[in-house]
Amino acid sequence: MHTTQDPHALPDGTIETDALIIGAGPVGLFQVFELGLLEIKAHVVDSLPCPGGQCIELYPDKPIYDIPALPVCSGRELTERLLKQIEPMGAVFHLGQEVTQVRRPDEKTNDRFFVETSQGTRFHAKTIFVAGGVGSFQPRALKLDGLDKHHDTQVFYRVKDAARFAGQRLLVVGGGDAALDWALHFAQPGPNRAASVVLLHRRDSFTAAPASVAKMKALCDAGEMQFIVGQATGIEQEWGRLTGIEVTGSDAQTHVLPLDALLVFFGLSPKLGPIADWGLALERKQVVVNTATFETNVPGIFAVGDVNTYPGKKKLILSGFHEAALAAFGAAAHVFPDKPVHLQYTTTSSRLHKLLGVASPTLD
Repeated sequence: MHTTQDPHALPDGTIETDALIIGAGPVGLFQVFELGLLEIKAHVVDSLPCPGGQCIELYPDKPIYDIPALPVCSGRELTERLLKQIEPMGAVFHLGQEVTQVRRPDEKTNDRFFVETSQGTRFHAKTIFVAGGVGSFQPRALKLDGLDKHHDTQVFYRVKDAARFAGQRLLVVGGGDAALDWALHFAQPGPNRAASVVLLHRRDSFTAAPASVAKMKALCDAGEMQFIVGQATGIEQEWGRLTGIEVTGSDAQTHVLPLDALLVFFGLSPKLGPIADWGLALERKQVVVNTATFETNVPGIFAVGDVNTYPGKKKLILSGFHEAALAAFGAAAHVFPDKPVHLQYTTTSSRLHKLLGVASPTLD
């Protein structure tokens, strides 16, 4: 999906666009759709090599239950459905690059923002949508001497292919939803069932869903998995392979847990990166927005999804979808300043039917 040429590029290669979306996660993708309904074309930039954001990078196979009309779907399936939905909108993706510079409109850019990426792609954009989730995120690492060299061979901070862990001795470290979800996934009967699963957490209380904790304890009682309170304090290796993790318990005693693979889920370390230098009003590393339009303190720059904050904010994909709809209407005032923008419904608008490439219903 990475595009190097664009019909709207100026002679020097700068791309002119009405909207530039930074972040191709679920909310960024839905922002494409909402803008498209208002006939606002968008370009999308993301630092990851493929669309989907955290849903693809951290939990592509994890079930999601709170998307309207979809009783359950995986992060991968949600991404695929959103990409299918936005096909008529003709968005252009610029993947594997990060926005490094944003300059406010001046006489040279004709009331457009100047934006440049780490790959040298340049834009003149009337509006900007920051949809980068928690920003430039990295999983928090388990810091043990010698552990780094086993990264992505035996030590993993995300599960991209659950099948590779089938039949292995797994040590899962963490006490949040991701740790519990994957420990349960590999401990239960199924094609990806592990030979053994040990869940290690520094205390016997969790930040995961209570139902998951109850299920984990039931599986431990049934002998299907094991839970240990303690901290990883060292590693054991043999012939260049990781063979075990030294664990120190609350009694200060240390013992070794043998393993084939180590899965660590300590959450994400949010880093706003260059966004912090754009002059946006921030509160605890999140972008402050006006909830009528989800515009920031800089006119023409909007923030949707987990990156923003406002009273009552809930970090849900569902909330981000709502924010994207209102932000699109807020952007229309910048893109079409002399044109009234009316709310139209996809069920009845022949204009929207044409835009979406669907037949208008006939009335008897």
